[in-house]
Amino acid sequence: MRIINLKKVAEVVESLCISAAIELPEDVIGALEQAVGKETNASAVRILEKLLDNARIAKKERIPLCQDTGLAIFFVEQGAEFMIESEGGKSLVDAINEGVAAGYEKGYLRKSVVAEPLNERKNTGTNTPAVVHFTIVPGDKLKITVMLKGGGSENKSQFRIFNPTADKEQVTDWVVEVVRQAGANACPPFVIGVGLGGDFEQCCYLSKKSLLRSIGKTNPDKFYADLERDILEKVNSLGLGPQGLGGDTTALGCFVETGPCHIASLPVAVNIECHSHRHKSVVI
Repeated sequence: MRIINLKKVAEVVESLCISAAIELPEDVIGALEQAVGKETNASAVRILEKLLDNARIAKKERIPLCQDTGLAIFFVEQGAEFMIESEGGKSLVDAINEGVAAGYEKGYLRKSVVAEPLNERKNTGTNTPAVVHFTIVPGDKLKITVMLKGGGSENKSQFRIFNPTADKEQVTDWVVEVVRQAGANACPPFVIGVGLGGDFEQCCYLSKKSLLRSIGKTNPDKFYADLERDILEKVNSLGLGPQGLGGDTTALGCFVETGPCHIASLPVAVNIECHSHRHKSVVI
């Protein structure tokens, strides 16, 4: 049994938030570079090159990739043989929130969280509370993954429950339509996460969790790998292009994650991510 102090978790989270905000992952950079080589629209090529320049400058100057440094979304995998040494009755969630607050302050990241959604909408001033998803897994490690999710892309995500008789084409067409409706407002080129199955909340969770997969890595099931390819091809045939100004590159990747569901339903969720697809992981 391994035991660590909550202070260590807070320190790791602080560093994760800062690095995620300023360092675009290598798989995203690689996808953008590949898109430059394939793009047939000259204006789109220039935009893609500017996005790559932006990523290089952000990393070199240690400044955020985007002014919207997003909600801090965490996926935590805690080993069954891993324990947290608590202080003052604090929990792992408390440590994560402490790390987020420190990271957003130290990294000069924009704080975008309001305490409640409809009445006063007062900013918490710390970008907390974070959204935290927990999973217990075998082993004695703690894996923490953060995704910084901007409002522009999150606002264009959608959920729908189809009849169980719906076919692959109907689902594909709806996903493509969701992306078309997102348009320039969600800052393409996108990374598209699709959740299939589960129930109301699990389906949306699957769509967001799918975005943690590296671009180019397909679903291990051939049917769903083919579905990912078909959706991506149809999305890119829309011609929206980088920043919605035209071109072949409307999306860099599409990921489908599935879960068992009720015989009477077929839940589908689409979670759209912008070109500034910021996520980082660490294993303690």
